[in-house]
Amino acid sequence: MTTSSYVYSAVRTPFGRFGGSLSGERPDDLAATVLRAVVAKVPSLQPESIDDVVFGCANQAGEDNRNVGRMATLLAGLPTSVPATTINRLCGSSLDAAIIGSRAIDAGDADIVVAGGVESMTRAPWVMPKPSRAFPARDVTAVSTTLGWRLVNERMPAEWTISLGECNEQLAGRFGISRERQDEFAARSHRLARQGWESGFYDDIVVPVGGLARDESIRDDSTADSLAALKPAFRADGTITAGNASPLNDGASALLLGSEHADLGEPLVRIAGRAAHACDPQDFGYAPVAAAGRALARAGIGWSDVSAVELNEAFAVQSIACVDAWLADGLSDPEIVNAKGGAIAIGHPLGASGARILGTLAHRLVESRGRWGVAAICIGVGQALAVVVENVREVH
Repeated sequence: MTTSSYVYSAVRTPFGRFGGSLSGERPDDLAATVLRAVVAKVPSLQPESIDDVVFGCANQAGEDNRNVGRMATLLAGLPTSVPATTINRLCGSSLDAAIIGSRAIDAGDADIVVAGGVESMTRAPWVMPKPSRAFPARDVTAVSTTLGWRLVNERMPAEWTISLGECNEQLAGRFGISRERQDEFAARSHRLARQGWESGFYDDIVVPVGGLARDESIRDDSTADSLAALKPAFRADGTITAGNASPLNDGASALLLGSEHADLGEPLVRIAGRAAHACDPQDFGYAPVAAAGRALARAGIGWSDVSAVELNEAFAVQSIACVDAWLADGLSDPEIVNAKGGAIAIGHPLGASGARILGTLAHRLVESRGRWGVAAICIGVGQALAVVVENVREVH
């Protein structure tokens, strides 16, 4: 017998800057923090009744190795009988965790699942390839695992392995998206994130850790004019800068998922549609367009029904390209996208971002009493995920 899956609670840490306030926190400890917090949100939950923990992490080369989801479950003090797994779909890892958990509930294989993700980009180690024989005569280079391609297979076509920034410079050229639009979009992200914090929206979602209580990358004084002074990061004549792209961050997020039969109180939203999409690796920034379209179709609705969107802002240019496409497909208003700020301001700790946007979306729908929402995220190497949710509380 099939059932429906719901989000009952959502929490995250503040997102710290690279080398910032969370740099001393191990990723397994960050993950344990949100696991404890998301369970504590629902006093009726008996921890031993959790059927599974599914955690996303994009790196897994350092302290986040060896199934960080299971390590965090143990560190969080959950019963040793609670199983856990760790998955990797790069930037989409924790949204994938939510998709996997919700599918298990829909299929009747689980009643309660905790999904989430973690990333410490600061603590990501350097790695070296293991030599094929002892005492190699050539030099060996240590490679940073913080972001992007590493130890690339020579059989990969060169156009697939260019930097994430260069991929999006190509996207800017393809759609004619100017530097000015990108800087304006980035300034909006900071402004709305600041307003989200000042209004108290994030107070019930974010659990302080490591002495940090607020997202560390938000620049309250950012304007399109101040961002215009920054130099291009990937091409001398390019449009992408450190100001209109997401920063490197540390953080964790978690969601408590359950069926309608779980004794967890009133849910926030129902998981109504899910989808994955893949394309040429260099076009990854535009992949959310198709992923969201598929998820909407599976939910049985269209863009005109949607009242809130959370799109992970990997780069301003790819976010603009996606929103432009959705407007052409019937999205009613671009202002419903990331109305509480996005990753350019809040941050993008890779494995944590998917659950962050889904949790934010759920709380936005409850606050606004809108019915339908979409969470979407682009993923390096040419993929994207999207989830459609329905507000099950009072709606307009």
